[in-house]
Amino acid sequence: MKKESVKQPGFGKGHQRAPKSLYHFFYLLLVPFIFMWAGCKQEIPYEMTGEQTCWHTLAIDFMGPQTSEEADNNPFLNYRLNVLFSNGSDSLLVPGFYAADGQAAETGASQGNIWRVKFTPDKPGEWKFKAQFREGENIAIDSDPKAGRALAFDGAHGQFTIKPADKSAPGFLGKGKLEYREERYLQFAGTGEYFIKGGAGSPENLLAYQDFDGTVRWNAENRAGEASADGKLHSYGPHIKDWKEGDPTWQGGKGKGIIGGLNYLAAKGLNSVYFLTMNINGDGKDVWPYTGYEERLRFDCSKLDQWEIVFEHMDRLGLLLHMILQETENETLLDDGDTKFERKLYYRELIARFGHHLGVTWNMGEENGPTHWSPDGQSTRQQKAMVNYFKMHDPYQSLRVIHTHAAREPRHEMFNALLGDQSMDGMSMQIDRKTVAHEETILWLNQSRNAGRQWVVAIDEIGHASRGVDPDDREVNNQDSVRAEVLWGNLMAGGAGVEWYFGYKNHNNDLQCEDWRSRDRMWDYTRIALDFFNNEIPFPTMESNDEMVISGNAWCFTKKQEVIVLYLPYGGTASVDLSKAKDEYSIKWFNPREGGSFQKGSISTVVAGGPADIGLPPSDQDKDWVVVVENIILN
Repeated sequence: MKKESVKQPGFGKGHQRAPKSLYHFFYLLLVPFIFMWAGCKQEIPYEMTGEQTCWHTLAIDFMGPQTSEEADNNPFLNYRLNVLFSNGSDSLLVPGFYAADGQAAETGASQGNIWRVKFTPDKPGEWKFKAQFREGENIAIDSDPKAGRALAFDGAHGQFTIKPADKSAPGFLGKGKLEYREERYLQFAGTGEYFIKGGAGSPENLLAYQDFDGTVRWNAENRAGEASADGKLHSYGPHIKDWKEGDPTWQGGKGKGIIGGLNYLAAKGLNSVYFLTMNINGDGKDVWPYTGYEERLRFDCSKLDQWEIVFEHMDRLGLLLHMILQETENETLLDDGDTKFERKLYYRELIARFGHHLGVTWNMGEENGPTHWSPDGQSTRQQKAMVNYFKMHDPYQSLRVIHTHAAREPRHEMFNALLGDQSMDGMSMQIDRKTVAHEETILWLNQSRNAGRQWVVAIDEIGHASRGVDPDDREVNNQDSVRAEVLWGNLMAGGAGVEWYFGYKNHNNDLQCEDWRSRDRMWDYTRIALDFFNNEIPFPTMESNDEMVISGNAWCFTKKQEVIVLYLPYGGTASVDLSKAKDEYSIKWFNPREGGSFQKGSISTVVAGGPADIGLPPSDQDKDWVVVVENIILN
C-alpha cells in the first residue's frame, strides 16, 4: 500500500542543497518580495544530483504545482516538462516527468510537487540547461513547443561542468552509450568497442516482482501454448544470497532478490536481459507502468522509481535493458494499434524515465503483426508509425527493433515490408526451428543491407515454445544443439547475439523462473562464445563466407584471406578453398563447450594455393569445434 508523503525535499541553487530548515525560512520570508525588484531575474530553485562525469546520469528536480497521480488535472497528460541541454553547438531536448514527492521509491508517495528530468552527458565540458514547463489540455503529447501556457519554473536554467569519462567505472559507465551506427553491431560511444549480446530472455515478466509497489497478478489464466501464471509474484528468493553489501535496496531492504539475480547473471558473463514493460491482457497479466490494470493515462510514480533503481544497477553491471513494450495479445490495446493518444503518452513516459540509460533496446512488440492464431495484429503502417515516433522523440536514439513470430511465413511477410524503413534499426528474431538460425541471420543481414539500412539481427527466442532452452537438470537436454545451431549459428553469420527463452513446460519457465541457476551451463556456453569473439578474432571486420567450405559441414567467417574461422556444429572435419590465397596458414582448434586455450589438431599448418584440409580435432571428433585458420605472415 502506498504511503502519502507529507514532506518535500529541500532545494538550493544549482546542485548544492541548502540546509532545509534555513532554506525554507528564508524562502518563505522572501516570497512576497520576489517580484518587487524591477529588472531583477527570478531565481528558481532546483536540485541536481548525480556524479558530474561523462556517461553518468544526472537528475534535476524542479518544484512545480502540488498535485497527485489521481488529480483531476492529470499531471502526466496536462503538464509538459522538456529541458534543453547544450554544450557548445551540441544540444539535446530531453523530456521530463512528474515525480510525486521526489522520493517515491522510498516513501511510496503518489502526490507532491516535484518534476524531474534525467540526463546522461556524452562529453565533458561546460553544459547549460533551460527548462520548458507548460500546462494545457493533452499538452504532454503535443509537439508544438508553444502549446499551452508557461508556468511555475518555466525558464529555469543553470550550468554545470562534466568531467571526462572514468574508464575504470563499472559496467557501461566506463564505456559509454551503446549506439546503433547502421552496422551489424552496436558500438560503445566512449571506447569504440563493438558489442555482441548474450543474455537471459526469461522470465519475460521480470518486473512482476513482489517488492515493487502496485504490482499484482490480474485475473491469471492458463492458456494452451503458454507458461502458467499460477502462484505468487516473483521473489527471486534463491538469489537473495547473491545480493552484496552496498547494493541498492528500497523501503528498508526490499529488492535483494532481483538485484541478487542480476548480480548472478552479470557474474556469469552475460550482458543483456529481456523483459516486458506491459503485459495487460497478455501472458501473466502482472506488469504495467500505470496506477491500475485498466488505467491508460496515469503512471505509478513509486513503482517506476523502483524499476529505475534496478535499471541503474543494470548499467553498473553492464546489462543491456531489452525493453519489450507490448506483446502479441495487447498490440492493439492502445489506440487500436495506432500511435495516437494513449500510445504516445505511454512512449513519452518510458522515454522520459528510462531513455537516459547507456544500454537500451526499444523492442516495439513481441510476436508483432497478424498471424492465423493471433489475427488482431498491427499493420505495416502501424508498425512504421510507432517506430517513427520513437525515432522522433527519443533524444538518445537507442536501438529500435521489432520481435517476430516464430514461423517463417509471417516473419518474412512482415519484415520484407519493413526493409529500408529509416526508423527501423533491426529485428528481434524468433525461430521455430533451431536449424534455421544461421541461414535466417545471413538472409536478413543481406536483405537489410541491400535495402539501404543495415539491420542489427539478434535471435531472442527459439522453439519449440514448450522447451526453449532446457534447464541443466532435464534428462533429455537440448543445450548442446542450442549452443551449436543457434548461439554459434547466429554469431558465425555476423549476427548481434542471442537471448535465451526458457520454454513454457520447463521448470523455472518463461513466466515462473525464480532461479537463473537453472541454466547455469547455458550461461557458460554463452560466455565462452562471447569471449572468443571479443578476444580472439577481429569480428567487426569479418563476413560470413560459407562458400569457402569445399567439403564438410561447417560455417565460415572470414577477414579477407587473413583470418578464416570455421565452426563445425556436428564435429568431423572440413576443407576450405585457399586457391586465391598465398603463404602458409596456421591451424588452431578451440573448444566451444569448455573454452580455454587453443589446441593442436592433427594438422598444424597448410600451404595456400588450392583446397586445404584442416585435419581432425584434438579429441571428441563427434562434437562441435571452432577452427582458426590464420595467415602466418599477415598475422
